[in-house]
Amino acid sequence: MANKGFGEVIGLFLAVAFCITCPEYVSSAQRELGKGSPTNTSATSPPAADNVIRSGVVVDTPRPTPRTGPYFDLAASKNVTALLGKTAYLNCRVKNLGNKTLNMQVSWVRHRDIHLLTVGRYTYTSDQRFRAIHLPHSEDWTLQIKYPQHRDSGIYECQISTTPHMSHFIHLNVVEPTTEIIGGPDLYIDRGSTINLTCVVLYSPEPPAYIFWNHNDAIISYDSPRGGVSVVTEKGETTTSFLLIQQARPSDSGNYQCNPSNAQSKSVVVHVLNEANSIFPLSGEYPAAMQRGGQAFAPTSTHCIVLATSIFLALS
Repeated sequence: MANKGFGEVIGLFLAVAFCITCPEYVSSAQRELGKGSPTNTSATSPPAADNVIRSGVVVDTPRPTPRTGPYFDLAASKNVTALLGKTAYLNCRVKNLGNKTLNMQVSWVRHRDIHLLTVGRYTYTSDQRFRAIHLPHSEDWTLQIKYPQHRDSGIYECQISTTPHMSHFIHLNVVEPTTEIIGGPDLYIDRGSTINLTCVVLYSPEPPAYIFWNHNDAIISYDSPRGGVSVVTEKGETTTSFLLIQQARPSDSGNYQCNPSNAQSKSVVVHVLNEANSIFPLSGEYPAAMQRGGQAFAPTSTHCIVLATSIFLALS
């Protein structure tokens, strides 16, 4: 009986201990299961709202705030490369200026001499080449420069009269296209070879609209009875025009001129040599540049030695 009473006491003690620890054990097991299994939500449930209450906490999704003041549109206010003597336009686009033009003004200042050029739509310089352009309800404030010169190159500041003032700098580069003919000023070509004249237009912000070739002051006609005359022009940052004249003859000798529409002309003198004087021209001097098979080259000392040796052996 003593043993039976002692067993009942032990059983009662274990039952009380299990009742005390059971809730914590179940709660811990539920937490472990929750870590590995996704939340059971419907696939068709709508997305959560920007502001929702979750477990008593308000979650606020941030939204982009619009700008409240004026600012520059840099994509529409870029540096400018202008042709010498051709009207240039420097554009400054100001966003969000709204109806604040009564209190705020957009001005142009030349940095070379810190000279105020324009304020709003008014021009404040005695140089009549400068002019302010602004259309009503437009965001563009444009500085027009007529007949720009090399001295006009430099930095121009577009300024908004905020406190403190806001500035955007635009660089103007005034360039003058140049024309070059490769191999000039004189080219010597064997009779029967192909004349290949290459005209290059450099430093042009835009390709020339056209390039004319002249021979002895007359425009070359590519449909002339002479035939074998063609021109190939490649336009780009550097424009190149190739004049090809096949089966060169003495009548093809003379002055050739390349005339781009937006640059000064350039000339070269072509000498077509007969077979009798193809080694030495009539002047007795070796030409500075010759074309054989359409390619120009300049004689070197090696060529002269070979020629001298050949003449010596022929005379001996």
